[in-house]
Amino acid sequence: MSELDRRRPRPLLSADVEALAAAAEAGEPFARIELAHATAAALVDAGRGDGGPETSRLVGLAETVGLDTLSELWRDAPADSLPGALWALYLLRSWTERQGEAVARMYRAGRSLAPVDEVVAGVADHADPAAVRALADAVLTGAYRGDFDVALERAAAFFRVIAVGRRELAGAGAGTAEGDNADLDLADRNERCADALHRAAAAWRAGTLR
Repeated sequence: MSELDRRRPRPLLSADVEALAAAAEAGEPFARIELAHATAAALVDAGRGDGGPETSRLVGLAETVGLDTLSELWRDAPADSLPGALWALYLLRSWTERQGEAVARMYRAGRSLAPVDEVVAGVADHADPAAVRALADAVLTGAYRGDFDVALERAAAFFRVIAVGRRELAGAGAGTAEGDNADLDLADRNERCADALHRAAAAWRAGTLR
């Protein structure tokens, strides 16, 4: 075994992630932050190693261990950190799986109002539920096997289009004022997520993302 192989983090299995999440829940705030960064780095190293099959396991990690488990690991991390960015990508994938029709509707409403972001996101022209799910899968796969910063920029662009679409639908709809305000709040959250992912992509390119 080479020195590089000995130093490379062992791919994290589902049981490892669940145990680490339990440790994070029981730990002090500083320890949870350090654990969040360490596990995110280990997952990215595992996915970007030589084992292609490991990537598919990592892409489906939220389904294996549950979003709540990943939340326990990464919820305290800054949104523009490595664990914060990974959390956003897993959340995006789960969101498109569970609410694909609603996500596709918001994306279609916003795509013409954010043409540059639409191109960067790269959702198929029909932008149906299957297309937005394919985008989320491609982004998370790209984070592990492709250019990490490009994957983050695609996700950021997607969230920007969604934010614009939410606002467009809220303005054009006939919902209650309370419901419209909630949609606008969610649009702001989508935009903040996009900004954080954009900063994370820039940090990755600079070699400072952790």
